[in-house]
Amino acid sequence: MALNIIQDQTLTFEQKVVNLARYAENTLNVLNISDEIQVLREAGIICDLFEGNAPYRPRYILPDYEKLMKKGCSFLELAPPTNIWEATHTLLIFYKHVPSITTMPVYIGNIDTLLEPFIENEEEARLAIKLFLTHIDRTITDSFCHANIGPKSTRAGRIILELEQELQNATPNITLKYDDTTSREFAELAIVTALKTAKPSFANDKMFKTELGEYGIASCYNGLPVAGGAHTLVRMNLAKLAMTVTDTEEFFETALPRAMECMANYIEERIRFIIEESTFFETNFLVKEGFIRKDNFTSMFGLVGLAECVNNLLSIEGHDDRFGHSQVANDLGEHIIEIMHTFIIEHVSPHCGATKERLLLHAQVGIGDDINVSPGCRIPIGEEPELLQHLVQSARFHKYFPSGIGDIFPFEVTAFNNPAYVLRIIEGAFKEGMRYFSLYSTESDVIRITGYLVKKSEIEKLDQGIATLQDTVVLGQGQVRNGRVLERKVQK
Repeated sequence: MALNIIQDQTLTFEQKVVNLARYAENTLNVLNISDEIQVLREAGIICDLFEGNAPYRPRYILPDYEKLMKKGCSFLELAPPTNIWEATHTLLIFYKHVPSITTMPVYIGNIDTLLEPFIENEEEARLAIKLFLTHIDRTITDSFCHANIGPKSTRAGRIILELEQELQNATPNITLKYDDTTSREFAELAIVTALKTAKPSFANDKMFKTELGEYGIASCYNGLPVAGGAHTLVRMNLAKLAMTVTDTEEFFETALPRAMECMANYIEERIRFIIEESTFFETNFLVKEGFIRKDNFTSMFGLVGLAECVNNLLSIEGHDDRFGHSQVANDLGEHIIEIMHTFIIEHVSPHCGATKERLLLHAQVGIGDDINVSPGCRIPIGEEPELLQHLVQSARFHKYFPSGIGDIFPFEVTAFNNPAYVLRIIEGAFKEGMRYFSLYSTESDVIRITGYLVKKSEIEKLDQGIATLQDTVVLGQGQVRNGRVLERKVQK
């Protein structure tokens, strides 16, 4: 296996180093895992999403970058920046030292408000920010890296959006925190940018703030506390779980409760190792200097394949209703989520100080190996209803997922001519209770795979056996082949 990694011609040197490190980590067996949990892991019903056998850092870390800009960093010998060049370089240096599941930062801050105070000359700032964004794309070679902007319009925010249209980079992913203080001009510029580059997505800022307080959007679309993060994300494949039962009674009375209990225990064991044995929180400078706090972390209880789970359970009972198209199917789907939500509320997770010792439910976006398994609570690709019905059906699930859920809507190129129309759609979706809205156009090279971004042209290179800079291209290739992401219904 290690030799295969070394000899793989589609991996860059950096990608080989990361893969070899993961291979070495997975030779360890340090977690206390019951036989029942292991059976569910081997069946693919429970999955730790490649976190490794010996978790030695939290999966997602969201540093307090505002503190960095105000006070600098002793460990990295960085003084507080005083101009736009120092500001961008301070951030770039700091990013290099922020770990995560990907080995690279999954959250790089509200970059518009971080840079705005240092803009004196817009022409100079544009050059500095252009180099800043280019540097991120070329060195943080993983599109789970996520920047935030908004909610208010700033000069830095406008420059970032305009440059993203020009640069056409897959990294960083970007979210616009949208609320009633966001100017329509800024929001419409964001929509045009998203149609060209698949970013930014729109986050319902009021909804996230109410539930999480000071938050950031990290990785795909994960809402988490700033100056904290998430120890781990483990997911349940509901589609596979439903295949193990003979009727709905068995699913609700036995299979689902046992799977939830096992997964919660597995999550707690992973948290325990990080907190009690890894020494991360005792030794890392991010903790020592207050950029993150041990008591400001949570963990994520993920799920995928709700649609396939519902469809299979109804089929067992002799019904042909389909998730997304039937009140019966949609109600059954929400019933499953309500049960999982209740379980989360009742389960005590002592180290999740950020969320009152509770885990957070998360609609996981899937992995490249998933076949016939839809992300989170999404309607399967190819079965999407008309837009209004789709938005209403989707929105009913978003209230259960404070740590992340979202839907993706490709638009025809004609949408470029009417961004105000698209904005009204987003505003209507948020009024219905939708948390997160992503869009791109059919003509865009940069596309949103599930939550992360990849260039179609880079997937084509990988198909030809040519190594690509971004390691997430491999994941995107799998989703194109197995998840039909290029076949989403296009909105007109």
